Amino acid sequence: QVHLVESGGGDVQAGGSLRLSCAVSEGSLWRYNMGWFRQAPGMERDFVASIRWTSITYYADAAKGRFTISRDNAKNTVYLQIDSLKPEDTAIYYCAAGSGGLISVSTGYEYWGQGTQVTVSS
Repeated sequence: QVHLVESGGGDVQAGGSLRLSCAVSEGSLWRYNMGWFRQAPGMERDFVASIRWTSITYYADAAKGRFTISRDNAKNTVYLQIDSLKPEDTAIYYCAAGSGGLISVSTGYEYWGQGTQVTVSS
């Protein structure tokens, strides 16, 4: 069993930055592909970014250029750096861990965190 806990969300002004963290407990981060998804009110949960256990990264088109995913296996933590925040980035951000081949869809992940709220005001 893998337990994921996100942190780092908050209320920020447009143009600001946030770094979200996802701490992995009761499991070893290194063996999993890790992903970040987000869900805005009334919307479906969308893929944002992922990083394979090989450290290869993938980004949704909407995330390219402003989002950076990284992992620190020694700290059992995955990060999502978000720069130049926009009001449309407002959402609950979820961290996920998976061992399958699909990394840009939610079905590719077996374990999920509880989410962290990001609210961007203009």
